[in-house]
Amino acid sequence: MLKRNLLVAAVLVASLVHTGAVSAQTLSYADAVTKLADDCGADIQKLCKGLNLGGGRIADCLQQNAAKVSPTCKSSLSAVFQSIGQREHAQASYEQVCQRDMSKSCSGIKGDGFVLACLVKKEKRVSEECNQVITDAGWR
Repeated sequence: MLKRNLLVAAVLVASLVHTGAVSAQTLSYADAVTKLADDCGADIQKLCKGLNLGGGRIADCLQQNAAKVSPTCKSSLSAVFQSIGQREHAQASYEQVCQRDMSKSCSGIKGDGFVLACLVKKEKRVSEECNQVITDAGWR
């Protein structure tokens, strides 16, 4: 089981550079690995048996064997990479999206973590866009 989770984690990490699409909800990295282990583990065992972790080998294997990869695995890979891409985008754009709310509701507070905690605490006074980016970033 641990070996299977490590293989799936390798697929996730190796393939994150190919993300970028946006979806409605984001998954944590742990939830993403679990979902891929559940939905792609059998495909990885069958199609990529014996490959070493790292270097994108598992992702390359699944891509090379795309015609043989189960529809469930394909769907999960797409959903997971989309979700992780949205999470990363939200984390990168948080300051820009929330700049006005930071000035309005949390002025004078120093330190990124303290400002974020302030925005979360004052959720009802913070804009919908800022609240959404905090949620999408996985910080709530």
